[in-house]
Amino acid sequence: MELTSDFPEGELKERLNKLQLIIRSLDSALIAFSGGVDSTLLLYVTHRVLMDRVMAVIAYSPIYPEKEIQEARKLLEDWKIRYCVISSKEMEDECFVSNPPERCYYCKDNLFQDLWSMAHEKGYRHVLDGSNYDDLKDYRPGMEAGNKLQVRSPLQEAGLTKQDIREISRFFYLPTSEKPAMACLASRFPYGVRLEVEQLKQVELAESYLYSLGFQNSRVRHHNRVARIEIPEEEMPRLLQVKDRVVNKLKESGYYYVTLDLQGFRSGSMNEVLEDDQVST
Repeated sequence: MELTSDFPEGELKERLNKLQLIIRSLDSALIAFSGGVDSTLLLYVTHRVLMDRVMAVIAYSPIYPEKEIQEARKLLEDWKIRYCVISSKEMEDECFVSNPPERCYYCKDNLFQDLWSMAHEKGYRHVLDGSNYDDLKDYRPGMEAGNKLQVRSPLQEAGLTKQDIREISRFFYLPTSEKPAMACLASRFPYGVRLEVEQLKQVELAESYLYSLGFQNSRVRHHNRVARIEIPEEEMPRLLQVKDRVVNKLKESGYYYVTLDLQGFRSGSMNEVLEDDQVST
């Protein structure tokens, strides 16, 4: 189905056309769906092109905030797209829970193997994920697992950046067009700190509280008994206005100290401690 007839002419339209061509060549596909900006656009375009030959799969695990899972399910139900929820097994993998810098590789390796098993069982010819072109510039060990298991990343193949994806999402009035980026909860822990369900839930509750106060683009980095809050610099004055409430709530959840990172919000800040030769920049 043609998507771009009314889309403004230019390079972005060419990349969107390329995305359609890539997807049209796939015949049928299973999509790893998180409900984020990238996977939502991928699913939207894939469903428009392949129709009933696409299925979304949501992974359920302590590393994924419950709010994100519920939002993803609601979107799929609103769109009437076939989907299922699976329980991912990365917390049973010692290589993952020991939390090395290549942690994401083991997570994606487990997930993609499960998705391929489901694809073979249900007759889908491809497994897709929402990696975008910008991800090639970051430290993304999960992409190595995707490459090994022949998972396709159509957004990346089409050269679509995060900014491109948001612009296209706005054009199609997708509800995720302005949604803040969301990484799994394991990214809140320093490398080498063992991942435990109780601490993952502690971070989830702390971030949910910040979200309820209107800080949608925020992270609570977990440093044992210290919570290091990251929010955009322009929102810091507003946080300080409610700091007593925030401190009390986070102490209730188990933290002894609550700090505000003066560098502000930045994705992947835990990667800053890695050696330069470990991270692609």
